Amino acid sequence: MRHLPRPTRLLLPAALLLALLLAFAPAAPRPKRLGKVLGADISFLPQLEARGMKFSDQGREQDAIQILKNHHFNYIRLRIFHNPAADSGYSPGKGFCDLAHTLGMAKRVKAAGLKLLLDFHYSDTWADPQKQFKPAAWRNLHGAALAQAVHDYTRDVLRALAAQGTPPDMVQVGNEISHGMLWPDANTQLPDSAARYATLAQLVKAGVAAVRETSPRSLVMLHIALGGQAQLSNAWLDRMQAAGVNYDVIGQSYYPKWHGTLADLRQNLTQLAQRYPQDVVVAEYSERKKEVNDIAFHLPGGKGRGTFIWEPLNTWEAVFDKQGQANALLPLYDELAREYKVD
Repeated sequence: MRHLPRPTRLLLPAALLLALLLAFAPAAPRPKRLGKVLGADISFLPQLEARGMKFSDQGREQDAIQILKNHHFNYIRLRIFHNPAADSGYSPGKGFCDLAHTLGMAKRVKAAGLKLLLDFHYSDTWADPQKQFKPAAWRNLHGAALAQAVHDYTRDVLRALAAQGTPPDMVQVGNEISHGMLWPDANTQLPDSAARYATLAQLVKAGVAAVRETSPRSLVMLHIALGGQAQLSNAWLDRMQAAGVNYDVIGQSYYPKWHGTLADLRQNLTQLAQRYPQDVVVAEYSERKKEVNDIAFHLPGGKGRGTFIWEPLNTWEAVFDKQGQANALLPLYDELAREYKVD
């Protein structure tokens, strides 16, 4: 019996094989687009009001939120801590910026017709590049258990907001997480940083999943504090992209003391808009208001969507004086809204 020739084996060059795999792989979800933003973080407001502070504009006393709206702010950012009332928390015994206070503020924000950005610190106290302490209740959680805690807590907060009809328009999964979050598990400054970045991605993905499942209309922001540091920004974002983290907005902090010159900010935000599909905002700033907004609203491809000024009611270059009266800085936002056509 004559044997038929064995079929020739088809060998594809590795590069061509990879190209075919990528061509037929499921497409990554397209980031949602963000409208133009003139935003303000006013999370201190309940504390200021508890001290008896009143706010006024041109001699007329009004709710601070309404005054900001009158001057064309269209977004309010609120931070939330896990258990700020704890002895080691942000607000021992009082619990400012807990879920109950956030629910109350969310009602006020939405009643004023403004949009809401919810900023999860995933800590009982401040989380920033210098510290990202685990909530006390999560101290002994690691790996999948810690990721599940992030997911479930995020889900429960968003459910509570939805139940009262005030879902956030955008959610930050972590605050200034350039050096990771929930230390030490995802502290990316440690020697085994590759493993810590993998843990960070796992935790961020858990938070993002909770947002997508519970509040699907909300945009997701990743917030880092690298306003003028292009190389570090790219390294961080590339790691999140490689890990498959799905988000919509890149948020950057910009304080000249830590983040360089205005030229550094412009160069970094410009290249971010060119390099990544997400929209870009300055999620925190205080100084150089006109210049920062000019940069944030003039990025390539219309990708620069605006800014959130940090605590303009009472810190640094506040737009109110210590008696709660609007000062000469507040009308600047009328000019910014006209110039950048912010609704």
